[in-house]
Amino acid sequence: MSCADSRVPIELVFDQSIGHIFVTRIAGNIATSEIIASLEYRAGVLGIKVIVVMGHGGCGAVKATIQAKEVPGQISALYPYIQPAVDQAGPNLEAATKANAKIQAALLRQSSTVISGLVKGNKLKVVPAHYDIGTGAVSLLE
Repeated sequence: MSCADSRVPIELVFDQSIGHIFVTRIAGNIATSEIIASLEYRAGVLGIKVIVVMGHGGCGAVKATIQAKEVPGQISALYPYIQPAVDQAGPNLEAATKANAKIQAALLRQSSTVISGLVKGNKLKVVPAHYDIGTGAVSLLE
């Protein structure tokens, strides 16, 4: 699960071709009910072994949440999902982005009976990560 930002092409980041990884992308890499349902299908039906919740450097959704400015359309609908990370990490964009990945991974483990059951049975791991756009490095956050 990653951000919708085009600077973070997951297949390229993990050097995988089409069909080798199952990617879910949403601005701010947030665990909405639709995203959780997609991940439940992958875990419960397709049998994936790892869900990586990956934030990235320079995330616009996290930056917008930090700034909390009025925005057009439904962009601000992302803010409540990301605000706990900003509350935890403060206005530092990188710290808030990393906190968001950790919080969203924890939400996946806790809010889905399918995912939590598989995690408890040691059949699935849910890990937060951070992608550095400048270096191309992915680091696990736990």
